Amino acid sequence: MLSDKVKLTAKDILEKEFKTSFRGYSQEEVDKFLDYVIKDYEAFHQEIEELQQENLRLKRQADEVSKRPSQPAGNTNFDILKRLSNLEKHVFGSKLFE
Repeated sequence: MLSDKVKLTAKDILEKEFKTSFRGYSQEEVDKFLDYVIKDYEAFHQEIEELQQENLRLKRQADEVSKRPSQPAGNTNFDILKRLSNLEKHVFGSKLFE
């Protein structure tokens, strides 16, 4: 699953501290940017979780469908029309063709 591949969590990003230096970056700008990153990261993680659940549900549904017995032969449109024609001939006889 995804958790084996993902190295960071939103909490890791939130708690990351950077050393400051004389000519370092603005800590306020870095914090704001990390807040955006955290929100996106959480949204992506939620989306992945939902897609994994949907994938699992669809796999189960596909398994159920594949376990059902197949439809009996003769349920194609051609076969149905052929049966209907034979039924009309039987019910109405040669009157249809006069």
